[in-house]
Amino acid sequence: MTAARRIDSWGRVLHARQLPVPLAWRDVSLEALPDSSLLAHGLGRTYGDGCLNDGGALLLTRGLDRFIAFDSKTGILRCEAGVSLEEIIRLALPRGWFLPVTPGTKYVTVGGAIANDVHGKNHHRAGTFGRFVRAFELVRSDGRVECTPEKNADLFRATVGGLGLTGLVTWAEIQLKPVTSAIVEQEVTKFRSLDEFFALNQEADHKFEYTVAWIDGLATGRSLGRGHFISGNHAPADLAHPGKIRAKPLLRVPFDAPKWLLNPVTIRLFNTAYYHRQLRRVSRSTTSFDPFFYPLDLVGEWNRIYGTGGLFQYQCAVPPQSMREVIRALLVEIARSRQASFLAVLKTFGDLKSPGLMSFPRPGATLSLDFANRGEVTNALFERLDAMVEECGGALYPAKDARMSPARFRRFFPAWEEFARHLEPRFSSSFWRRVTDAKGARA
Repeated sequence: MTAARRIDSWGRVLHARQLPVPLAWRDVSLEALPDSSLLAHGLGRTYGDGCLNDGGALLLTRGLDRFIAFDSKTGILRCEAGVSLEEIIRLALPRGWFLPVTPGTKYVTVGGAIANDVHGKNHHRAGTFGRFVRAFELVRSDGRVECTPEKNADLFRATVGGLGLTGLVTWAEIQLKPVTSAIVEQEVTKFRSLDEFFALNQEADHKFEYTVAWIDGLATGRSLGRGHFISGNHAPADLAHPGKIRAKPLLRVPFDAPKWLLNPVTIRLFNTAYYHRQLRRVSRSTTSFDPFFYPLDLVGEWNRIYGTGGLFQYQCAVPPQSMREVIRALLVEIARSRQASFLAVLKTFGDLKSPGLMSFPRPGATLSLDFANRGEVTNALFERLDAMVEECGGALYPAKDARMSPARFRRFFPAWEEFARHLEPRFSSSFWRRVTDAKGARA
């Protein structure tokens, strides 16, 4: 049997020793698996410890990578849980179908997309990934269960956004969306302040299916919140051409960057240059879907830019009634700390409700920034940000989290006790034990 080994989260701040157990067939039973706590693990793009199970076993699901059925007339796809979003695009896009919702990386498995109920640039139009899941099979201690929004509905709601804790998803059926082209008509607007962002966003939500903004996390004063507002629609058929479906990154970071590379001076220089790279206020162009949806996927192992200390991604959601004031206060605190990196994203969520009990997206605004791990000074900043998010009734994103306290987790996700009634007893994670003060099952 394979020995336990260290496996890192994508942020590379947290590490765990666990037993890797490759899965190859979906007829697996829990009785045949190691007598320890279990957790499914796909492509490992979770930033925090939601993909780790310290002292237990990780069920490596990438071996469950088969397509089961695809109806090219209706866009209904059934596949195993280890199939990646990139593999779905490769199959479906040439046939006129695309993912209904996609996060900022295509290197995510279907099982991971369900477990984290991922969201994308079109949340205001489509909601979360879970809204397009028609069915899935769940392996639990008491047998195999097929779940749909109507059949075993409580378990369906607990599994969507349930962080992989309700059992092993072996296959899923999802509804894809029809598209006319692999090309996106893109509009990029340079804005000078946070107020301009909200004005642009309100107008763009009615015109564009996809909206998001890059912001300069170090800008202050009248330039606080400045950035580029990026919006797009799928191009009409008369502009269509095959487009390139890129299987591998263009570049790769070959080694861990030295600690001094990302410092307030270099990041400020980059952010300033990036902000001013667009001379006109508005730029319109057509682009392939890859750089529009997945710009970071063009660089392999980009997380190594943050060095051996790793990175935190801080993502919060704040409610609509206070989002302008709270986002402004968060940006002031972040800029004052001089710790923000060049990866900072701001967008708004719509009011389409997710089917998941524990789903993170909710109406309002969401702010996401990467921070190099600088130890106590970074944790102190996060404590200040957490307090602002908690006070306004917001929440943090579990898929990105590496240090949320149990008390705040319970306030951010008041349905957690209802969710806990649906946990599979054999399954656990480092994240769940941390935020609930629980001990690992059989660990």
